[in-house]
Amino acid sequence: MDAQGRGRAGGIDPADQWVFDPKTGSYELRLDHADGADPAPGPGSARSAITDPGSTASSFVPSSKASPGSASRTKPAREVPGPRATGRRGAPEAKAGAAAGAKAGTKTGSRAGAKAGSRAAAAKAAATGRRKPKPKKSTKKKVLLWTGGTLAFVLVGGSLGAYLLYEHFNNNLNKVDVGINNGAVTKGPVNILVIGTDKRDGEGNKGYGDEGSVGHADTTLLFHVSEDRSNATALSIPRDMITDIPECTTKKDGKSKSIAGSKGVRFNESLGQEDRDPGCTWRTVEQLTGLKVTHFMMADFNAVKKMSSAVGGVEVCLGKDIDDPKSHLKLSKGRHKIEGEDALAFVRTRHSVGFESDLDRIKLQQQFLSSMIREMKSDDTFTNPKKLYNLGDAATKSLTVDSGIGSVSDLTRLAKDLSRVNLKNITFATVPVLDNPAEGKNHKTVVLDKAKAEPLFAMVRQDVSLTEVKEKEKKQQEQADAKQAALLQGPRSAPAAVRVKVLNGSGRMGAAQEAVSWMQNSKGMARSSNGGNAAGGKKVDKTVLEFAPAQADQARRLADVMGLEADALKQSSATTAPAEMTLTLGSDFKAAGTPIHVEAPAKAPEDIQRVEADDKNICAK
Repeated sequence: MDAQGRGRAGGIDPADQWVFDPKTGSYELRLDHADGADPAPGPGSARSAITDPGSTASSFVPSSKASPGSASRTKPAREVPGPRATGRRGAPEAKAGAAAGAKAGTKTGSRAGAKAGSRAAAAKAAATGRRKPKPKKSTKKKVLLWTGGTLAFVLVGGSLGAYLLYEHFNNNLNKVDVGINNGAVTKGPVNILVIGTDKRDGEGNKGYGDEGSVGHADTTLLFHVSEDRSNATALSIPRDMITDIPECTTKKDGKSKSIAGSKGVRFNESLGQEDRDPGCTWRTVEQLTGLKVTHFMMADFNAVKKMSSAVGGVEVCLGKDIDDPKSHLKLSKGRHKIEGEDALAFVRTRHSVGFESDLDRIKLQQQFLSSMIREMKSDDTFTNPKKLYNLGDAATKSLTVDSGIGSVSDLTRLAKDLSRVNLKNITFATVPVLDNPAEGKNHKTVVLDKAKAEPLFAMVRQDVSLTEVKEKEKKQQEQADAKQAALLQGPRSAPAAVRVKVLNGSGRMGAAQEAVSWMQNSKGMARSSNGGNAAGGKKVDKTVLEFAPAQADQARRLADVMGLEADALKQSSATTAPAEMTLTLGSDFKAAGTPIHVEAPAKAPEDIQRVEADDKNICAK
């Protein structure tokens, strides 16, 4: 086996080849460990180079499949580097060898004797273990060695080991070009669209009802991680919510296809229906929430089955006995550790809980995902090579992603960035909805509850946590907010003195000219101008005003007029002010005259459905 992912040839489980070495305090790759066998290493074998505490040979050596006599595959013992023989340890042996050579009366004998002494010293140091051992790594450092990739369906729950078969996992991934190619890591907030599809074809996906399904957005979460990575909110979007699906363009086999939008249809039709791909769901979610999606991850039924088994089971709790003939879930009241088919049945169950609706099923899914995150972040998973391998293999085989994170290295960077979020500050919430009034008493669909949803969306857009963050983090954020807010304190220039160039990064055609016309005609800012599209023609999430210290008075006046919040102001350190300030309109710009900043409530509405990821006492009823 090597880093290219040649896996279980000859019955070898790659995860079993990582063995803990108590002398170094870390795991080492033992490539001849097959089928539970642990043969004694012979002199000069690859195994002896790995396990010998006195050897400096790399753990990554050629496979032990080579025959004992193959010089091309197995190096002789003398080629395995050992400790230098020039120190005190090797001195007696070196002197003895030199003396033997001198006694023979030849220079050649002296050199040979010295070399023999050096080898003897190296052998002695290796045999006695007197070589200074490497300092033991702390548990925290060992965990960091293994972290580094994503575990797909649950985002910040854990990460793939950096030493796990890169090419093998990389080849497992599927990717879709949605026409947006964001970098794996961004400095701002991150919004990951996680889609669980009900597609029935493919290995392990058959036998679950409608086998002809094209794969709709059966389970959808928008996972928002704050800019400072102190908190995260996962918004569950009901599949039966009536909404509008915007026009979208798909790409397949190098060809683009424009798909018309739909009015007043179920949200789950944003995927699969009319050949829509995840990019169509991406645009539907952006339109619904006002949040800019950064990346998407899509998984099928196998993701739940295989990943739950990979972590050794996920603990769930039921407040009553359940026997659901449709999902095939049969569990008694109380706590259970479930995996595989039982895990899939649990997240698909809705006819035996609550009001037998999709909203009740969402509650089970949130409980399951919260528990899986806890399991992934546990030391038992982080320090177990076999679990990490199985988890990474299961995740990547079940995963489809956008091109911006279409490789394991990109997923590694993303996960390392997002894994900073504390488990206590991760909250699952359901987008507030109401029974569809158009259906009378026979309710099959729901509609957005705007009175509750808009404040919730505003909180997420402005990085307001649904849980209480740590006091230290809270103070740091308050200090940063106070410093930024100070930019709005001070005198204001007259409207006629404001010089600003407006760029359009809103994603809406004509927005810059609309803003400029309004500022000139309604606000007396005659020196405003249209600068065209934002740099690179990219769509940006938030409106930003850039200015030099000497232009602070103008910036404050423009902030008042546009309704900009303090964190939309970006003051440079330039001693010489440019001819004009730069205002880049983001997707939060709705219309000229409409304040860009709408103050989010400090707390979410009390009666929205939510689950905190570290709550172990949730029981479905």
